[in-house]
Amino acid sequence: MDNPSKNVNKHSSLWEGIGRLLYRLYQIVVGFPIFLIATIITAVTVTIGCTIGNGHFWGYYPGRWWSKITIRTFLLPVTVEGRENLEKDQSYVFVANHQGAVDIFLIYGYLSRNFKWMMKHQLRKIPFVGFACERSHQIMVDKRGPSKVRKTYEDARRILEQGYSVVVFPEGARTFTGHMCKFRKGAFALADELQLPVVPLTINGSFNVLPRMRDGKFVNWHPLRLTIHQPIYPVGQGPENVEATMHQAYDSVMSALVPEYQGFVENPDQ
Repeated sequence: MDNPSKNVNKHSSLWEGIGRLLYRLYQIVVGFPIFLIATIITAVTVTIGCTIGNGHFWGYYPGRWWSKITIRTFLLPVTVEGRENLEKDQSYVFVANHQGAVDIFLIYGYLSRNFKWMMKHQLRKIPFVGFACERSHQIMVDKRGPSKVRKTYEDARRILEQGYSVVVFPEGARTFTGHMCKFRKGAFALADELQLPVVPLTINGSFNVLPRMRDGKFVNWHPLRLTIHQPIYPVGQGPENVEATMHQAYDSVMSALVPEYQGFVENPDQ
């Protein structure tokens, strides 16, 4: 006699397989072409806009629209929690866990804050996008010598002193497992120097959508969630404040991760 539960599982697996196939066909026919066109248009718009106009406007809003278009094109549902924790005219140093490439679109599209990225200088090499990032004065983190490190901090300090915010991935690289790795001190030292609040951000779902091991492959459908935590204001200034802020931010980010990715796992390229 057939087991009803096995039949249900077979039918469920069949429909899931059909759903994955249809979603991949959709990506080939609709998703990737729209993404490619939107990327080129956005990069050109940012480059021209920042050359002839206000770099803070053109360096943020086209990227925000591009990110929202990308996430909606791939039919990814987004939930944002904690926007009420932010003050309108306050500069922040935002720090987030780095689950995957989709983190960029989630933060850019849904944080609703004009900011600059602190990004690896190697990203200049990405066609169209790298040049647009340079023209829009995103902060390129270059550690190839003391003078380049100093310039990175000077660029970030200038942006923050103008009343804008910065977003940093303090792990330094995308996770291989979905779990968080250790935080580096750079962003927290910058916040300490300028006596600015640090705002932890927790990203959930990005690792399920497109982990770094699957770069260049199909996107998986999965809900995304961005949690904006309470700002951490400086208490004093110096190494003790840097350490305390870093540990508090790490604990805040970890606290909102789904149970599957709770806990520290060392990243081999950190």
